[in-house]
Amino acid sequence: MLIKEADDKTHDLATLKSLLNHPTANAETKKRIEQEIRNISSGAKGEADAAYEIDFHYGPSKNWAVIHDLRMEHKGRVAQIDHLLVNRFLDIWVFESKRFAEGISINEQGECAMFWNGKPAGIASPHEQNTKHIAVIKAVCDDGAAELPKRLGFNIKPAFNGLVLVSKNARVSRPKSKGWWTDGIVKADQVKAKIDKAFDSDNNIFAAAKIVGSDTLESFARSLASLHVPASFDWHAKFGLSREAAPTKATSAQAESKVVASPAKPQIKKAEPVCYSCGAAVEEKVVTFCIRFNKARFGGKVYCQACQKAIPKPA
Repeated sequence: MLIKEADDKTHDLATLKSLLNHPTANAETKKRIEQEIRNISSGAKGEADAAYEIDFHYGPSKNWAVIHDLRMEHKGRVAQIDHLLVNRFLDIWVFESKRFAEGISINEQGECAMFWNGKPAGIASPHEQNTKHIAVIKAVCDDGAAELPKRLGFNIKPAFNGLVLVSKNARVSRPKSKGWWTDGIVKADQVKAKIDKAFDSDNNIFAAAKIVGSDTLESFARSLASLHVPASFDWHAKFGLSREAAPTKATSAQAESKVVASPAKPQIKKAEPVCYSCGAAVEEKVVTFCIRFNKARFGGKVYCQACQKAIPKPA
């Protein structure tokens, strides 16, 4: 059963694209913005590919609950979980999804590198990232922030499993020695085979004692999903750009000349309307469109045409 889909990244991408036209964005800033756009787009593509495989196998099942893009905050720690699966045995699978265009390499110390244009570049270990995510969600369950199913008055404790998913076309280079990389990283299209293998090798005779009904599974999964805290980014601040467009030198010079020419009646230049989201200048007809004809949709604020696309129309 599908409990939660991934959050929409459209608004973030629209804001970033609009910042490319910000009047104070220099060439270096635009280069950083373009890289951020590529990172978000690539990450979303990798997560969508993995989500397809997970949904295909587990979405229709009443024995599994599927949660995508779960961001939790608990006691000062944050976990950004790409995908999460829970079954009726309360086995929780936590997935870290990565999209490497040319693959990933892991050495005997567990250090990771991705390939770009045929050359390796060091990256943070996705396994260690996932381990931290599991620590947070385990604390959430242990501290009662998520309501655990009960049997005979006692909470049923979940079992946690971590797995790194990479795109099905990615190359995975592992060392010969055994480590987390032996079974802890698979291609997205192999996720079901990996889980089936783990389930078949589990010889715990007490596992059946903690099995719960589909309705209880759904209730527990929705309790986890209710703790989702959407990420909020101030893209203007990250790239050092103001929310209001700065006046050009020509505009400033014109304003000064008007004041000098008429000292008795100084001319006060009317503030140029700007987009509430990206700070780009907008025409009066855009102001009229937002304020007069679409006040309910835009909340009385003015948005440029690019940012308007990211705001859903009222039902």
